[in-house]
Amino acid sequence: MKKIKVMIIDDSAVVRTLLTELLSKDSEIEVVGVAVDPISAKSKISSLNPDVLTLDVEMPRMDGLSFLEELMQNHPMPVVMVSSLTDRGGETTLRALELGAVDFVTKPKVDLTAKLPGIIYDITSKIKAAAGASVRPRNAARIPAKKLSTDVMLKRASGSAMIRTTDKVIAIGSSTGGTEAVKDILEVMPPDAPGIVIVQHMPERFTRLFADRLDQSCAIDVREAKDGDRVIPGHALIAPGSDHMLLKRSGADYYVEVKGGPLVNRHRPAVDVLFRSAAKYGGKNVIGVILTGMGDDGARGLREMKDVGAYTIAQDEKSCVVFGMPKEAIGRGGVCSILPLDDICEDVLMACREGSARQARSII
Repeated sequence: MKKIKVMIIDDSAVVRTLLTELLSKDSEIEVVGVAVDPISAKSKISSLNPDVLTLDVEMPRMDGLSFLEELMQNHPMPVVMVSSLTDRGGETTLRALELGAVDFVTKPKVDLTAKLPGIIYDITSKIKAAAGASVRPRNAARIPAKKLSTDVMLKRASGSAMIRTTDKVIAIGSSTGGTEAVKDILEVMPPDAPGIVIVQHMPERFTRLFADRLDQSCAIDVREAKDGDRVIPGHALIAPGSDHMLLKRSGADYYVEVKGGPLVNRHRPAVDVLFRSAAKYGGKNVIGVILTGMGDDGARGLREMKDVGAYTIAQDEKSCVVFGMPKEAIGRGGVCSILPLDDICEDVLMACREGSARQARSII
């Protein structure tokens, strides 16, 4: 079996040594080289021809973002970012995802020797997913826009797709590659879109930064969810990176329950937790969307949603960074429609307008 060739770019000698040692224990991975910074890495990439790079975000001589931007323009390849869990590092990591990085790993800020082995499964899993990812460089010059006016948004979303009901809820689940997929969908949602609840696999604190960035570029309001928040039109709630999020209902009102609990499908928050609660409390009033990501989180819950009459959508393989979660959902019979990312928003809005009639015409 051909091994995945990995190159490690990190200015910390401790990280380079530990990652090399830990990754080399995996029979599917071969560390073919290391570099102390991007300048050193440039001369090695062409000769070593790695399948995946691991890249630190803050390094001397050349920062990780500048290197990533240049790499994606001249030699696109899968990159897994390594970031310490700080606000500054989080913003940098999110920007890296915008520029085309496949995924990121949270690097412990202290006691690396003791703590890095504890996250090696996460690192190896993301490297393996990245090796098979479809790398799609983002527009390097793109800067998050200010909130767009209603008139502008109506031009971007089909007029025939305007919402006529207010009792619908859109539930979205995503993982690897999902930050940009979620962004692409939310940025074309009109201001009167139904309430949206989202589980994106991300560490604690990153979800708040992610929500804040989306809030700046979307016509709808976007924020990290808190326990008891109502799900209302024109608002999107993103599950905190440390807790599960469930959709609940009280009379005619929907709200979210945010709570801890064990990992589900190796995740907290888990897409299945949200989707299964949506099936139970939302039924036909919920539209379920499963986006790019590795693994099978969300597949079971999406099937439960479809079984109770919800309209369900999976992102198609061509537009996915990793066609794992959608593929599993399709294989389990939980999907009504398979669509390219660019078509999902309009289809969701049409489904909200047409209700159960869309379910009856599902193409799967």
